[in-house]
Amino acid sequence: MNTLTLKWGTLKSWQFDSERGKTLLAEYHKIGSDFSAMMQKDTPRQKEIVCGLIDECDGDTVYLEWDDKYVSKNEAKQYVNNYGKKEDK
Repeated sequence: MNTLTLKWGTLKSWQFDSERGKTLLAEYHKIGSDFSAMMQKDTPRQKEIVCGLIDECDGDTVYLEWDDKYVSKNEAKQYVNNYGKKEDK
């Protein structure tokens, strides 16, 4: 099984059986991560890794815990890459 949940723009929970998923997770954690998803500030490389993990997930959707909804993989990547950015007004 290859699955993940996102919250606060980053990884909340995951399970990866694939070798690629395990390798990406190892690199993500080697860079450094906070125990709390709320406190995690992903580097640009970590965002790339999360997007790679999204691609590695089974199925066509990813769960956003805060919003309590499933979104497409493309929407999940946009969520990760744009989380916390201020919108132009």
